[in-house]
Amino acid sequence: MFDKRLFTLPGAKSAIAWCIATSLLLAAFMVGQAATLAWALTLLWEGNTLSDVAAELGAFALCFIGKQAVSTIQAKQLELFAAARTEEFRQQLAKRLYEGGSPLTQRLGTGAASTLCLDGIDNIEQYLSTALPRTVALVTVPFVLLAVIVFQDWVSALIALLVFPAIILQMVLIGSTAQEEAGKQHREYQRLANHFIDSLRGIDTLKYFGRSNEQADRVYETSEQFRIATMKTLRTATLSGAVLDAFSTISLAAVAVMLGFRLVDGSIALLPALFVLVIMPDYFRPIREFASDYHATLNGKNTLTQVLEVLGGSAGTEAKKEDRTPELQVDAPKLEPWQERSVLTFEHIGLSYEGEAALEDVSCSFGGFRKYGIVGPSGCGKTTLAQLLAGVLQPTQGSIVVNDHAIETLSMPSWRKQVAYLPQSPHIFSTTLRNNLTFYQPDATEAEIAHALELVGLTSLVAELPEGLDTVVGEGGRSLSGGQSQRVALARAVLHRTCRVLVFDEPTAHLDIETEWELEQRMLPLMEDKLVFFATHRLHWLSEMDEVLLLEDGQVRGFGSFESLSKEDSFAYLSSRGKEGGDE
Repeated sequence: MFDKRLFTLPGAKSAIAWCIATSLLLAAFMVGQAATLAWALTLLWEGNTLSDVAAELGAFALCFIGKQAVSTIQAKQLELFAAARTEEFRQQLAKRLYEGGSPLTQRLGTGAASTLCLDGIDNIEQYLSTALPRTVALVTVPFVLLAVIVFQDWVSALIALLVFPAIILQMVLIGSTAQEEAGKQHREYQRLANHFIDSLRGIDTLKYFGRSNEQADRVYETSEQFRIATMKTLRTATLSGAVLDAFSTISLAAVAVMLGFRLVDGSIALLPALFVLVIMPDYFRPIREFASDYHATLNGKNTLTQVLEVLGGSAGTEAKKEDRTPELQVDAPKLEPWQERSVLTFEHIGLSYEGEAALEDVSCSFGGFRKYGIVGPSGCGKTTLAQLLAGVLQPTQGSIVVNDHAIETLSMPSWRKQVAYLPQSPHIFSTTLRNNLTFYQPDATEAEIAHALELVGLTSLVAELPEGLDTVVGEGGRSLSGGQSQRVALARAVLHRTCRVLVFDEPTAHLDIETEWELEQRMLPLMEDKLVFFATHRLHWLSEMDEVLLLEDGQVRGFGSFESLSKEDSFAYLSSRGKEGGDE
């Protein structure tokens, strides 16, 4: 149950010290309970009345109340510790997924990443609030009680001492099997979550091609595999509990029988015999609670392991360099705001996904407030290069130089705060239109928002909405068309006060010609006095670009002005390769 990495968590050592102190106090109250109850029963056996043993019964009640109070205080403190740590995990995990971007999410799986942030964090909270007290109680309470039992009856103490290792051994044997089964269940749960999310995303396409029934059968098969894995885990947990109960019952019976024989022959007095008989269940209680909660917290332990691995920089125990996600470079030089004389240079840049090269040996320079078009056939790496320029991805090869500063990645705050990234399908958050517009600039004024709406042509849309800017859009709210979503993304860039770099990844790929032409008229003025990267497969945009970068299979085929590349007949190559396809 206890993961050694818990020691590395903030406040863990203090929580463990608190558990040790409260466990020792609980052991003291257990001894007090057993002693006062045994004393009261002995006095009653000797013919005393209830009024004669009122003091002993009162002491027993005080010990009982004290034990419950200490247990409650211990649980409350550990709940606060677990809540604080899991809130930190939730924030760090959200930041990690945001910084890691699509490569990390794709490697984990969208469903697994979602369940990790939601149900997984709750499982960790339960694990942290349970693992510490159960583990500490197991290594403190039985030994304190055993030391007290020795002074009362060494025979019963010997029986308890011999049985304890046997119970620990069977727990280890069955626990290892349970942990393995729980690990399989956890993996099946992740697979089910990913499969379910993928099915929901593609349900319209599946229905269109008449494959929805087949996909339903696959979802059923996946859920059945998860059910089987769950039942195996429960079967192992039930077996463990039954064996532990059998050991404990036999041990208590053995102690009771030995005490009975020795009471008959007079080798032990009634008071110590009753004391041992009363306190013996408390001796076995910590190990029974540990075994019971061990199975209940295995999901939390597995989730904690996965979260720590993700936060540590990889989604698995071993990660190749190309599988790693970008980290914030704390010690990297702080980049100055982009200026007319600024220069960004790529030197032999390469980027791979799962061993497959998406970009290879890309070397080029971009400078000043110029507009650069990025073109090429489907799958040539336009989107990958755009995400790299926006700081979403990290190169696996080569180096980047910005104004004579060598850096490993553009995934750093000083670059990202001056970049606005507009993908093919901008994400519209399930919140108000105002919050969507002010994504980059939450403190934007009403005048700035009105100006942005006028520039991108959203004034009429706002007028139609029932609550204006405070109307909820996105999932669960008012849906927006493709053109309206692109206008929202443009408005975000307009409101982005520190924006110096614009990265467009085929923003008009899914729009009709009329809507694209209207957006083009509004986008061109926004590109003034900015460094612009415009990935597209529609060549009419290239006449507006200062220079064009032509990609082929992840490599630079040509780099220069539109006129020079046209003379070299480079764009005839695009036509032959199907330039109207989408880029992945």
